[in-house]
Amino acid sequence: MTLLDFPGKVACTVFLGGCNFRCPFCHNFELVDGTMAPQMDDAALLAFLSRRRGLLDGVCVTGGEPTLRKDLPQLLRQIKALGYAVKLDTNGTDPDAVAALAADGIVDYVAMDFKNSPERYAETVGAEPASFGATLDLIRRTAALILAGKVDGEFRTTVVAGLHDADSIRSIGAEIRGAKRYFLQPFVDRDTVPQRGLSAPDDAEMDVLLAAAREFVPAAEIRGR
Repeated sequence: MTLLDFPGKVACTVFLGGCNFRCPFCHNFELVDGTMAPQMDDAALLAFLSRRRGLLDGVCVTGGEPTLRKDLPQLLRQIKALGYAVKLDTNGTDPDAVAALAADGIVDYVAMDFKNSPERYAETVGAEPASFGATLDLIRRTAALILAGKVDGEFRTTVVAGLHDADSIRSIGAEIRGAKRYFLQPFVDRDTVPQRGLSAPDDAEMDVLLAAAREFVPAAEIRGR
């Protein structure tokens, strides 16, 4: 259960496996590399949600990257049929999927990770810079859906010392200028993170980064404060 992940909702979070990124700071890397076995199938999930009607308002679907799952629309329709609002977490690499889910009313809220400045995006997600341009175009298309109000949502950046500085946050801000919601999330280490030795900026540096974000997104906040 979460009171934080879905604004205004008492929700639960469902984690789907598989991802097309290899972020060195990923908290859920066991879902990315397939080392975690599935804990329940769709039928068990829907039975769980059926029993929680009246106790929960919403369901957060995260990953991994949920849009990799081709039957995601079917699953989300079944969740919606139980009376739940649905929030989707995504890295933004499938704008067509997000647009279709929003147009069909299957998704009520989208949280999109904007990982870093365009110049450092590939490095931040473990991809080859030379071939990342097309992927960045897809990410921008998904961002445009949220910025245009095609679906309600937020942007967020997990901030890692050495990967992010004020210039990179300004560059992200320029990409999502005027967004209703933008959250900086200080990295928190855990034993599932694939690259050891990473850390978050200290509180003073986070304040500098927040000021940089607010040059473009006045509503930017540090999540958890």
